[in-house]
Amino acid sequence: MIRLRDSFQLALRAITAEQLRSVLTLLGIAVGIAAVILLTSIGEGVHRFVLAEFTQFGTHVISVAPGRTRTSGHTPAGIPTSVRPLTLEDARALEHLPHVTGISATVWGNSEVSANGRVRRTTVNGVGARMLEVFSLRVGSGQFLPADEAGNARALVVLGAKLKDELFGSANPLGARVRVGGLQFRVIGVLEAKGQFLGIDLDDTAYIPTARALELYNRDGVMKIDLSYEEGVPVERVTALVGAVLKARHGREDFTITTQEDMLRTLSNILEVLTVAVGALGGISLLVGGVGIVTIMTIAIAERTSEIGLLVALGAPQRTILGLFLGEAVALSAIGGLVGLAIGTGLAWLTRLLLPALPVHTPLSFVLLAEGIAVAIGLLAGVLPARRAARLDPVEALRAE
Repeated sequence: MIRLRDSFQLALRAITAEQLRSVLTLLGIAVGIAAVILLTSIGEGVHRFVLAEFTQFGTHVISVAPGRTRTSGHTPAGIPTSVRPLTLEDARALEHLPHVTGISATVWGNSEVSANGRVRRTTVNGVGARMLEVFSLRVGSGQFLPADEAGNARALVVLGAKLKDELFGSANPLGARVRVGGLQFRVIGVLEAKGQFLGIDLDDTAYIPTARALELYNRDGVMKIDLSYEEGVPVERVTALVGAVLKARHGREDFTITTQEDMLRTLSNILEVLTVAVGALGGISLLVGGVGIVTIMTIAIAERTSEIGLLVALGAPQRTILGLFLGEAVALSAIGGLVGLAIGTGLAWLTRLLLPALPVHTPLSFVLLAEGIAVAIGLLAGVLPARRAARLDPVEALRAE
């Protein structure tokens, strides 16, 4: 019976005896693991980046849009429709529902904004006074829009940080007059810089009362109603209350309710599939590495036939021979996996350093999984050659020389 220590020494000696062949086999696995680590790190980084972009405005948000659709809630201008528009009265009815913490009826458009002798065409959002609570935004200076009645909404405007800089530079804009489209507004606040959201510059925006935006863009109804609800309350309960109120007001379900949880879940599933697909591309290299291990082990068995025959003649059982060659295959793939992990994490770190705009993240679970896959490939690739070695007839094996 061969001791475990002796089996280990035999496997190690077999690997080091043919150094060039072993190194080439290791590289096959290492390249595959490095490719998997790098590609999945980029995929996971993009996954986290996109989800962070969506959740920066809060996760307890529900949106209601006119029209019974799955995607776009409003009908393009100029197309006749029997769908009843969402109104400011609908928003006020929803505001008094249990568990609702904030609500904002929104109308948006694109207009010229001029002040201080400067003109800029930008996005104009008509929003409610509680928009900051709904979307977790903050005022940098001044204040946000007051809660005026729809019929008495004052001509006030809050500027995004970039729009303020474009129109007023370093000067204080509070109290200044700004023309938005054909209407005059007075600046009462500037929002804190928020950056871009999926390519949309949130700081290059003007915020005016919803009632004034309806007048500016000559609309009968709002484009959507956003509301936030208490943390810990099931979203299904809130959506059921919202749906019941609007059905009672409209007489039918001619609106679409979309929850932030639904969007995040769908988006997360898509990004996870993308990450797995990208990792699978790197897995092709691992498959090539596995084929290399099969080839190398088959050649090794052919070269060491007499050694196998001697071991069997000395009383080594089949399971010992099987374990010996499986051990070599697993050792080759495990070492190759470790080398690949070092290369892959190094490339991921270098990518993050050279391309800071590209999100790259390597979770520990990916590292452990990649090494486990390398070992499993070595185990699977070594089974057939090892079984062949274990089943060699000792007499025929000894005659091989």
